[in-house]
Amino acid sequence: MKSKLNKIDVFSIVLGSIIGWGSFMLPGTKFLNEAGVINTAIGLFLGALFIIIIQSSYYVMLENHNDEGGEFSFTYKHCGRNHGFIVGWFLLLAYLTIIPLNGTAFPLVIRKIFGDLFQFGYLYSIAGYEIYIGEIILSNLVILLFAYINIKGIKESARVQNFIALTLVTLVFTVFTIMFVKVDRSNFLRNYIYNYKFEIGEVLKIFAITPFAFVGFDNIPQICKEYDFGAKTASLIAILSVLIGATIYSILNLTTGLVYSPEEALALDWALGTGVLATIGKFGFLLLVIALSAAVTSGINGFMISTSKLMGSISNHNMVPKKYSYINENGVYKNAILFATTISLIAPWFGREVILWIVDMSSLGAAIAYLYVCIIAFRIGDTILRKIMSLLGIIASLLTILLLLIPASPAALGRESLIALGLWIILGTIFYIKVVSSYKVKHS
Repeated sequence: MKSKLNKIDVFSIVLGSIIGWGSFMLPGTKFLNEAGVINTAIGLFLGALFIIIIQSSYYVMLENHNDEGGEFSFTYKHCGRNHGFIVGWFLLLAYLTIIPLNGTAFPLVIRKIFGDLFQFGYLYSIAGYEIYIGEIILSNLVILLFAYINIKGIKESARVQNFIALTLVTLVFTVFTIMFVKVDRSNFLRNYIYNYKFEIGEVLKIFAITPFAFVGFDNIPQICKEYDFGAKTASLIAILSVLIGATIYSILNLTTGLVYSPEEALALDWALGTGVLATIGKFGFLLLVIALSAAVTSGINGFMISTSKLMGSISNHNMVPKKYSYINENGVYKNAILFATTISLIAPWFGREVILWIVDMSSLGAAIAYLYVCIIAFRIGDTILRKIMSLLGIIASLLTILLLLIPASPAALGRESLIALGLWIILGTIFYIKVVSSYKVKHS
């Protein structure tokens, strides 16, 4: 009998997927400069509230739908093949981009420790980002390692994830505590507290990225067949993970703000790491780098699991070749893992800037998936409270989509991301017409 995941396993997979490379880098490159400390925290926790509202609709889904593929198979069941494909197509993009995003982050971690050790074999530059064969090899080795772990079985990957997630959370709080005690807080108060003003535009800039920042909670419906506890427990794990995730994002931003003004942080390559190194020294910096490495690897592992589950479900619904629904002796979709691995091995050749453009527009894809779940939950919800929560989820999802698409919005997608979005939609349309429609539709 296959070993089931316990509550700690599921919690580690979800939390590890929420806290990735961005939580360590965004304080310097985005958060402090665009929203400071307080408005960033407000934006993050409003985003967490948004996800918790969405989660009430996911609770309805988990109660009524015990099938891998999460939002995709749920939409397929209630809205049909066309809508199911739209959700699956956008979700697949959101999942697939996170693996190489974290994979290409690993060489950046190594840069912080060993300098330009892997910056050999210069190939070319894309959007100002220099691409080296040495760093591509390093990224690919990390991705291949987690592909191997996942092919060995989900219980094996969950065991690895437990250790990584515990290390990550412990070290983040340890570094923050030491920084808070050692640093001169007068500059922090002057930069972020005394002259603080609530700015809705700043809050919305942060709020708009939270569908993607917290998309890790979406692992739960993907792995619903791997655990044997109920929808209520699964929902509580998701909510707890999102709240802890928002707290860690905020703490890492606060840690950076303790040392630097927004202008100083923006001018640095890695403001958080530089600040820790200057304040605590090499030991503190080493702890931070270990935490960052844990965040990077947990993101790769968590979304390797979700991508394979989603791809396997899409295959089971006859939208891609049946080989992707093949389950090996360890109970995992081996060919789906190999597919995710292949795409992830190709992505580093395009450089991090291109991956980041795609990641930015993936927030839209995640919000579209949330919207579908909320609409269906509104239709099938059996109490007034559930219908109200689903309606709030619909409104929140639409708000996020508008924030990303309206040009005048403070959180509007950039030109490159919009181009990537257009290309993805065109590619999906071609794929649907040429490939999906050629497969025989099976009616349950």
